[in-house]
Amino acid sequence: MAKTSLVVKCNKKQKAADRAFNAGKKPTMPTRVYNRCKLCGRPKGYMRRFEVCRICFRELAQKGEIMGVRKSSW
Repeated sequence: MAKTSLVVKCNKKQKAADRAFNAGKKPTMPTRVYNRCKLCGRPKGYMRRFEVCRICFRELAQKGEIMGVRKSSW
C-alpha cells in the first residue's frame, strides 16, 4: 500500500498542474505529475479509463462493481 503522504502529494501536484493548464500555461515539467490509483494509491499498473490500478480493477470487476466489465472465464 502507498503511503498517505505520497497520495496527498500527488493530488496536490495534479491540482496545481490542472490550474496552470486551465490558466493557459504550459507545465514546465509534465513528467513530475503522475497518476495514482484512487483506492490504494499504487503508482504502477494504472488504468486511466477507470482511474484505478490493475489489482483494484480486477477486484472490482470480480465483484461486478464496474459497469460493462465482467471477469472472463473459458
